[in-house]
Amino acid sequence: MMGSMCAASVRCYAAAIQAGQLLVDLDERRLPLRHSHHRYRIDGPNGLQTLTVPLVGSTNNMTTPLRDVLISEHGDWRRLHWGALYSAYGRSPYFDYVADDLSRVIHGTQRYLHEFNSQLHEVIVDFMDLPLATRYVDGIKAQEEHDGLLDLRGRIAMKKPDTLPIADVPYYQMWTQPGGFMPGLSIMDLMMNMGREGIFTLLAMAGVEK
Repeated sequence: MMGSMCAASVRCYAAAIQAGQLLVDLDERRLPLRHSHHRYRIDGPNGLQTLTVPLVGSTNNMTTPLRDVLISEHGDWRRLHWGALYSAYGRSPYFDYVADDLSRVIHGTQRYLHEFNSQLHEVIVDFMDLPLATRYVDGIKAQEEHDGLLDLRGRIAMKKPDTLPIADVPYYQMWTQPGGFMPGLSIMDLMMNMGREGIFTLLAMAGVEK
């Protein structure tokens, strides 16, 4: 179980594949800045870039339930996100195949963060044909109903290494950095570079037999 994530990391999707289903807690509160609820990281010609969906109000220890967190249209962020994605992946093998669906979400009219995140998630799961069932739940009830639930809330970060029980498996990346393969990027990176073949990377990371 985790909060609503914005184009979550490859590692996060591998953990979800390992579990077989994804429970998204829309009642999560107190979202510290290290969470990736409204941020995702991509790699492009100018190196790593973190894209942020601006929110209404402070995001530091926000007490508003995640389901009620509003998107701010400050700074023309939708155009900037699309420009960054096009710059990073416009020449990638699979960009043209998913561009229309992705553009409709990026340039959409969503008011709530969880709406934007869920629509991005649907595009990703559909295009990559991921065997992943997603449910949006009340976190407390979900914990009561699912014994042994893997709770990822608060364990996913960008500035610090996450604590997911997932191995890093290199895959083809257009923009190879001087240090070599770059792990922990948004699922967007895997989707653009590997397309539907990305499922094999996720399965290998999760330790699931093909």
